[in-house]
Amino acid sequence: MDDRSTPARLIRTEAEALAVAAEFRASLAEGAAERDRHRRLPLAEVAALSQSGLWAITVPREHGGADVGYAALAEVVARLAEGDSSVAQIPQNHFSTLETLRHIAPAPVQREFFARVLAGARFGNAEAERGPPAMLRPAETGFRLDGRKAYCTGALFAHFVTVTARDAEGRAVVAIVERDAPGLTLLDDWSGMGQRTTASGTAILDALAVPAARVLPLWQASARRTTIGALAQLLHAAIDLGIARAALAETARFVHERSRPFADAGVPRAADDPLLVVRFGQVQTRVHAAEAMLARAAASLDAARNAADETACSAASIAVAEAKVLTTEAALAAADALFELAGTHATLACYNLDRYWRDARTHTLHDPIRWKHHAIGDWHLNGAAPPIRSYL
Repeated sequence: MDDRSTPARLIRTEAEALAVAAEFRASLAEGAAERDRHRRLPLAEVAALSQSGLWAITVPREHGGADVGYAALAEVVARLAEGDSSVAQIPQNHFSTLETLRHIAPAPVQREFFARVLAGARFGNAEAERGPPAMLRPAETGFRLDGRKAYCTGALFAHFVTVTARDAEGRAVVAIVERDAPGLTLLDDWSGMGQRTTASGTAILDALAVPAARVLPLWQASARRTTIGALAQLLHAAIDLGIARAALAETARFVHERSRPFADAGVPRAADDPLLVVRFGQVQTRVHAAEAMLARAAASLDAARNAADETACSAASIAVAEAKVLTTEAALAAADALFELAGTHATLACYNLDRYWRDARTHTLHDPIRWKHHAIGDWHLNGAAPPIRSYL
């Protein structure tokens, strides 16, 4: 698929990016329930989103982009997730790819793909393994890829797909391939109970040809700590925060418009039930705490990028892990409280409100927070740097 006949808008400032995200938040929310109900892939919505310029906001300034900070990027993603968390998850791997290009791609590759992204190109991924790792082998011209990948979020919507593999020396590499390249088959077989329209299906690699210039040394990103892994986790946390905000807003709307007060409350409106008000306040506090921790983590990550120091990057990874713990808890709490406070009527299928819980429970499984708790404790108690992993 290629919808780049018209160049994408060029966003120049963080304020502009946040304003555009706020506009899309409303438009995405309008059709989110029906897209989820019928599992209709948001092809038009994703195309409009990339044409808006939001997918290019992290392109470095020296390549013509806005180069927004991590704090602004996280808030952009959170706002999109308030509208539709499935749509917000689709560019998560795209932004992670741009961060990887910033760190390990040679100058010609950066120039080519940053320019393409500014024009409206999108990245998807084929990185998670289900079975033996994909292998990159020498071929007559360049290399060939063989293997099978799972959870390929964004690939069906992409112009380019990043494929991780092992080379002949067993080192991790990432190949950039055309979405429609011969030898790459993308299956829309994602059947998760939540995040239903992310198309996070399977990729089959069968003698997929890759030019040598489009194979990048991913092992270099594991040789020392950078902001790559933490940035990916920050965006996951932002998606969870967006789900929490949306679920809480839906709770307030339903309580005001449809819920009945409990008989013993002695009030005419559900919104005046004192125990309901208390519970709503408890959940709102958790969501605000998650917002504050996400902003703190983003600021730490911005500082680490500017410092280019491994210790600063480790501290930022821990800050992001702490934020991810709170956004996970806030998303699940808000999605559960929706039914607790809105009442039985809220469970009716016509409202499809269970999508908030299904989305929260599905997306928060992406990386187990129990391992984040361990890394956090080891850092603060023992001064141990977190391991260099994609989940930290």
